[in-house]
Amino acid sequence: MQVALVLSLVIGALVGLVTVAFILLTGRLGARMYPVDSGWRRVLVPTLGSLVTGFLLWRFFPFARGSGIPQTKFALFINDGRITFRTVLGKFFCCSASLASGIALGREGPSVQVGAGLASVLARNAGLSTEQVKALVPVGCSAALAAAFNTPIAGVLFSLEEIMGDLHASVLGTAVVASATSWMVLHLVLGDDPLFHVPAYKLVHPVEFGVYAVLGVIGGLGSVAFVKLLLKLRQWFTGMPRWSVWLQPVVGGLGVGIMGYFVPEVMGVGYTYVDKILNGDVVLKLVIVLAVLKIMATALCYGSGNAGGIFGPSLFIGATIGAAVGSVAHTIFPGQTAGPGAYALVGMGTAFAGIVRTPMTSVIMIFEVTRDYAIIVPLMISNLIAFFISYRLQRTPIYEALALQDGVHLPEAATRAKAGWMRVSQAMRQSPAILSAEMPTRAAMDTVNGNGALDAWPVLDSQGLQGMIRTADLVKAVSDGAANTRISELLNAMPDSPHVHPDHTLGTALERMGSADLHVLPVVSRANVRQLVGIVVLEDILAAFGVARPAANRAEK
Repeated sequence: MQVALVLSLVIGALVGLVTVAFILLTGRLGARMYPVDSGWRRVLVPTLGSLVTGFLLWRFFPFARGSGIPQTKFALFINDGRITFRTVLGKFFCCSASLASGIALGREGPSVQVGAGLASVLARNAGLSTEQVKALVPVGCSAALAAAFNTPIAGVLFSLEEIMGDLHASVLGTAVVASATSWMVLHLVLGDDPLFHVPAYKLVHPVEFGVYAVLGVIGGLGSVAFVKLLLKLRQWFTGMPRWSVWLQPVVGGLGVGIMGYFVPEVMGVGYTYVDKILNGDVVLKLVIVLAVLKIMATALCYGSGNAGGIFGPSLFIGATIGAAVGSVAHTIFPGQTAGPGAYALVGMGTAFAGIVRTPMTSVIMIFEVTRDYAIIVPLMISNLIAFFISYRLQRTPIYEALALQDGVHLPEAATRAKAGWMRVSQAMRQSPAILSAEMPTRAAMDTVNGNGALDAWPVLDSQGLQGMIRTADLVKAVSDGAANTRISELLNAMPDSPHVHPDHTLGTALERMGSADLHVLPVVSRANVRQLVGIVVLEDILAAFGVARPAANRAEK
C-alpha cells in the first residue's frame, strides 16, 4: 500500500508536467503554424501535418492512433496493463504535431493514454506484479485528465466511470492522490487560470427548465449524429487497402484545411472560440454553421486515422449547439431566459454526456469549470435527456464501438463492476478434441467418440474458431447419409453459437448456455474472437458453485 501511494505521487507529478508540456506545445505551435490571417496556410499546414504524422503512425507508432481511450482500456483489460514507452513517446509527439497543425481533434484523450502509459512504465520498472501494474493504469488516467481539463474531481470520476466501469473501484484512493498532485503541478506551472472564463449564471425563470429539456433533446440527437458519422467514416477508411493507411490521415487534414479556409474557428481544439461563446459573443448563423462543420471535421479527422481525441471537440460541439438553442430561446422569451452563454455552458456537458456516455463525469466537470452550483440542476436535466436519447439510438458506446471495429471486445461496464464474482477463467479447460472445418462428418464422429461425452465441440479453420458443432448434429448427419459432408457445411446451415470471454462471470456463461441449449461454450480472446482460449462446461460451472449434477442427468445428455 505504501509503495502504491508513493508511486501515485510520482505518477501525479510526472503526468502533470508532461500534460502541461503538451498544452503549451500544442497551443503555442498552433498559434504560429496556422494564423487566422493566412488563408493558404490554413489549408497547407494541416495537410502536411497529417501527412507527416500519418507516416510516423504507420511506420513507427501504430498504437498511437486515435484518442487513446480504447487503447488504454485494451491495455488494462486485455494486455495486463502494459503500454510501452515507445507508444507513450509516439502519442505525445504525433498528437502534438497533429493538434498544432490544426487537426480538429482534442488533447485530453491522448493525455489519458500518455498518463496511463507513464504509470504502466513506472510500475513495471519498479518490479510490481501484473495486478499492481493494472491498478496504477487508471491512476495515470486520473492524473492526466485532472491536468488537461483543470478538473481534479472529474479526472477521478472519469477513471472510475469510463476506464474502470466501477464507481466503487479499489483504486479510488490512489487515483485521488495522483489527480490532486497533477492538479497542483498544473497550478504551480501555469497558475490558477481556469480552462474557460465563465461569468456567473443564474436561473432567470422556471420556463428555462423546458428550454434546457429541449437542449437535451437537440444535444442528444447531435451527439448521435456525430458518433454515427465518425463510426461510419472510420469503418470506410478501415476497409481501404492496407498500403493506403499512411496516406489516409491526409484526407482528414485536407478536409479540415478546406473548411478552415472559409471558417477558421473550426480548426484545432477551438477552446478560444468556446470561451467567447460562453461569454455571450454569439452570432446565431455562425454557431449553427460551426456545430455542423465541427461534427464533420472531427469525424473526418478521427475516421481517417489522425492522432487526437474527441473530448475537446465534444465540448466545442456542445457549446455551439447550446448557444444556438439559447439564442433562439432568448429571442422568443427575452424576459424569461438567460443569455446564450448559459445554454452554451450546459450544452458542453450535454454533448459530453451524449457522446462519451459518462453523465456523472460531465456534470462534475462542468461544475468544476464554472465553480458555480446554480448550473447543476439544468445541467442534470439536459444531460439525462441527452444520455437517454444517445443510448436509445446508439446502443454501443463510442469507445466500445471503436474497439469492435478493430476486432477487440472490451468488457462492458456491468462485467467490470462485478469484481468479486467468479469468472469463466476459474472454470474453463482445454477441449479434449478440436475439429477441423474441412474434416468429414464420419471422421469427426470417430474423433469425438473417444474424447468424452461433451454435447458440442469447437471447430477451427485457417482463421481460427468457426463455431461449435453439436454431437447430436454429427450423429444425425451420419444417419442421414452425409458421412462425407464437411463440418463447415453443417455449420453454415446452423445459427451462430454464443461464446464467452475469460473475464465473463459464470452467471453470464450459464445464461448463454440456456439461451443456446448448450452445455459447452467456447472461451475466446477479447482481442480476437476467433482465437480459442478453451471451453467452459456446465459440470465445471456447477462444481465451481459447489453443486454436483446427478449422474442420471449427465447420462441423459
